[in-house]
Amino acid sequence: MVARPSPNLLEAIYLCQQRQDWFRDYARVHALAPLVFVGSVRLQDSPERVAEAMRQALALSFEDRQRLPTWTDALRQLAAKAEDAGVLVMASSILGSNSHRKLDVEEFRGFALADNLAPLVFINAADSKAAQMFTLAHELAHLWLGESGVSDPVAGQLPKQRVERWCNAVAAEFLVPLAALRREHQADAPIGDQIQRLARIFKVSTLVALRRLFDARFIDEATLWQSYRDELARIRALDRGGTGGGDFYRTLGARTGRRFARAVLSSTLEGQTLFQDAFRMLGVRKTATLYQAARELGVML
Repeated sequence: MVARPSPNLLEAIYLCQQRQDWFRDYARVHALAPLVFVGSVRLQDSPERVAEAMRQALALSFEDRQRLPTWTDALRQLAAKAEDAGVLVMASSILGSNSHRKLDVEEFRGFALADNLAPLVFINAADSKAAQMFTLAHELAHLWLGESGVSDPVAGQLPKQRVERWCNAVAAEFLVPLAALRREHQADAPIGDQIQRLARIFKVSTLVALRRLFDARFIDEATLWQSYRDELARIRALDRGGTGGGDFYRTLGARTGRRFARAVLSSTLEGQTLFQDAFRMLGVRKTATLYQAARELGVML
């Protein structure tokens, strides 16, 4: 948890709460069914059982992800599966549409707002794609638990809060099932090479791969922390890999979530939502931009 949240983080949460409130009303008007997986598990449930329940609800297997060529593809697939299941998934590296207000990944990597009609996950897109994968899985675990929260899930480290430790364990098992890890493990490979290879196979970060080697008892605790420090130093010497710019309409779909954006656009075009409210929630300023977004996201021809 964040002890002293910055104005950017507080406003990001407030903006997402506004979006969630709107979508909750939209869901009620359109008689959308409550989502049974929100709050369906408890801290006493094993991470293995919860991870498997998540995979089933999202219709997503490790083999599906393994076939994808890049971390970006894997992240898009996981976000799309979560949205298909009813979760509002939003990812941005800036506050709203203000490129001058960048979100600090050192402060938070994501948050979850639990609700059985409009569950919402926000991901700090300033992070690497591999790190965003873990954050998304971590925040989904929050939703299954039915608890909102702001998280800074750092793979390898053990958070103080029990809920955060549990969500980390669920996310790790969801992304890197121990049974699959044992099949892929190469005992004679150097640790550095091994975690690089496992990260590519499972589409996670090398730190997640390292932690799972420890969880599977392939390395001891002293090796874990020495390797963790070495790998963290290597990662910090590289660019985080967050992307900026790109196609505006694709960015809009990621920043507000396709599920949310499509609902707002269709409601606006049907006359149920004011254009000025749609502009505010989607971060657009012109009617022409809104109509083009509706075409790009398949709401209108």
